[in-house]
Amino acid sequence: MQKLSMGISEWLLLITLSVLWGGSFFLIKIALKDLPPLTVVLYRVSLAAIALTIFVFMSRKRMPASLSLWREFLVMGALNNLIPFSLIVWGQTQINSSLAAILNATTPLFTILLAHFFTKDERLTPNRLVGVFLGLCGVIVLIGLNTLHGLSLNSLGQLAILGAACSYGCAGIYGRRFKTLPATVTAVGMLLSTTILLLPLVLLVDRPWTLHLSTVTKLAVLGLSLFSTAIAYLIYFRILAVAGATNLLLVTFLIPISALVLGIFVLGEQLQWTEFGGMVLIFASLAVIDGRLISRLWHPTSEI
Repeated sequence: MQKLSMGISEWLLLITLSVLWGGSFFLIKIALKDLPPLTVVLYRVSLAAIALTIFVFMSRKRMPASLSLWREFLVMGALNNLIPFSLIVWGQTQINSSLAAILNATTPLFTILLAHFFTKDERLTPNRLVGVFLGLCGVIVLIGLNTLHGLSLNSLGQLAILGAACSYGCAGIYGRRFKTLPATVTAVGMLLSTTILLLPLVLLVDRPWTLHLSTVTKLAVLGLSLFSTAIAYLIYFRILAVAGATNLLLVTFLIPISALVLGIFVLGEQLQWTEFGGMVLIFASLAVIDGRLISRLWHPTSEI
């Protein structure tokens, strides 16, 4: 099997993707000043769907007409967009953007655990088991043992982000069935399906036409949908094609860093020592699962 490597252009794309996805937590926090959570999600997926649909047709690709495939898009849209986006946005009404990004970095842990039970070719290995254990320790440090004595809104906000990470893990497994489709077609199918699922609820509950948006909120929504979703998807699939899924895992380390910089220096957020400690444990767990950093430490001449 050919080993996919990371050149300068791939590293630049990876860093750009981490900024776009890390920045999404920052943009959500801004958008929530004028918009309810579900409306934020609807704007994000619908505008991104329009942008990527235009891209697909300009690329001379065709959207599938199979009803069974569109039913699968609906499930994928729920798992990869509707559920996690909604949980993240609501969670950020209770916790800061930096902490949300750190908790969201647990997505690979849930993916590994779910893959062990629901797939035949991705079993837990010793290093993955150690990595999952470290990650769970990081989650415990972040949430705190006092959560056991009663759930506060802050705790529920953190659990919502973890629920989103778990949903992403489910989407990663379910999404295997789309491997024969062009990646951008799958992305459009997911986003359009999410828009269809969410639109009636938002119109009924939030009545977005009655909301007044400031210029800053409008810019935040555009940035969230066009940059952190549509363009981010294109970069994601480009890296996946040229560098592979293993190298793409590196973005998980970089997303919280981008969110931390924006959250602390722009939004004025403050993190407690437990949150830094939890982040270190989660980063350590991802490093153990990835394996390349440890291999480099043991074998300095080996390639990453």
